[in-house]
Amino acid sequence: ALSEALNILENFSFEKDEWNSGRYVHTVSEILKYVYADRSEHLGDEQFFNVPRKNMLSKEYAETIAGKIHNHATPSIDISPSDFTYYESDETTHYNVFDSRGNAVSVTYTLNSLFGNKIIVEGAGFFMNNQMDDFSSQPGMPNQYGLIGSEANSIQPGKRMLSSMTPVIVLRNNKPYLLLGGRGGSKIITSVMQTFINVVEFGMNIKKAIEVPRFHHQWYPDRIDYNEFALSKDVKENLISRGQNIGVVEGLAKVTGILIDDNGIMWGAYDPRGEGKAIGY
Repeated sequence: ALSEALNILENFSFEKDEWNSGRYVHTVSEILKYVYADRSEHLGDEQFFNVPRKNMLSKEYAETIAGKIHNHATPSIDISPSDFTYYESDETTHYNVFDSRGNAVSVTYTLNSLFGNKIIVEGAGFFMNNQMDDFSSQPGMPNQYGLIGSEANSIQPGKRMLSSMTPVIVLRNNKPYLLLGGRGGSKIITSVMQTFINVVEFGMNIKKAIEVPRFHHQWYPDRIDYNEFALSKDVKENLISRGQNIGVVEGLAKVTGILIDDNGIMWGAYDPRGEGKAIGY
């Protein structure tokens, strides 16, 4: 989902002073509608379902989607998952680690919702997860995060459920440059994506890239959710004039990250809107 979104975004350009402008928020939100529509239909356990990975990540497909994005919002009801030709494809915690030898790790793991399925393993002291909710138990119907899935993510024995976990390791010159991840259900993908863009496109340091307000769109519900104070009055009016539905939410995903600069200095940061810590050696 993240790679598809970034591929589409490559077809647009923004000046550094356009961060969280009306055009930027509108464009990214429109992209996310298409991405989450595809996610609902085409992503699932690849051992059970033929995921059209090459199609979804092709530059040609990204250009096609970009061509559908205009100055006015397309209602989610008018956006459907793309019809690909299938082929045989070749409560959450996140942490990043980078050591003195250059080894990098980005890990996300989860109980899913609060305390998982509320059952503790006797004698072991840990909770079992309720990750089963991430399956599409009723294809076409939303789960607890409002995400809609298809038969690709239906329940089958031995099958892995679809997840929004998005651990990321970005390489530059074949060396680790940026480690990112987050916690927050369906909002992880969009929060990690915006943090990545904040660093790479808008030149923010890792601390600022994580701390600045964010926004979110996941196809359905057809609404841009945003942190309080994330959007100016002018930007909100601009989005509404483009046909976007907007709404304030208390929190989106909580992101943590490490950036290794050209001098080999490591910069760690965590989201102040939740618990976390950055520790060096």
